[in-house]
Amino acid sequence: MPDTINSLTEDIAFIAYIDGLKNVVRVNRLFDGSRQENTAEHSWHAALSALILAPYANEPVDVDKVIRMLLIHDLIEIEAGDTFAYDQPDVLARQEQLEIDAAQVVFGKMRSPLREELRALWDEFEARVTPESKFAKAIDRFMPIYSNIHNGGEIWLKHGVSVGQVRQNIAIVREGSTQLADQAEEMVAKAAREGVLVT
Repeated sequence: MPDTINSLTEDIAFIAYIDGLKNVVRVNRLFDGSRQENTAEHSWHAALSALILAPYANEPVDVDKVIRMLLIHDLIEIEAGDTFAYDQPDVLARQEQLEIDAAQVVFGKMRSPLREELRALWDEFEARVTPESKFAKAIDRFMPIYSNIHNGGEIWLKHGVSVGQVRQNIAIVREGSTQLADQAEEMVAKAAREGVLVT
């Protein structure tokens, strides 16, 4: 019985800790453009979108595993914060190291064996080798593209994002879902014609 009590105490302490994800404000805005989204909102939206869009994955996937990946993939932003996907390469490289260091802190707050299980999912997501991780990453990259289409590309315009930059993200989408990538290409081409993206 004491072990169960200790496990519950650790688990609910971690639940309190991850509430901090709601305080991580992303550069990206909501679909209606009314405000910036927080990372918890992004993770939830991505996870539910994966459930809906799973039939469009390039390969059969374990949808539950994809959802678990998407629910935990950005927990490290509690410690590392968010960075703009189209930032300068040196900024992105620094952020990558910050996130690796942050993963040690975040997953270190969990009890075993949950720590090892969720850390393995995070590592799999980052490696982008399995069908599940490719599809999860495809959803993660598709969602900001789609939200920018919906809200008139305010962030793209503000930062002078180019068609070529967005297509680099579409290439990652394509690894997990060709159909989603094709949709993204069509939307981005239209956005470029409308002057929302730099050509």
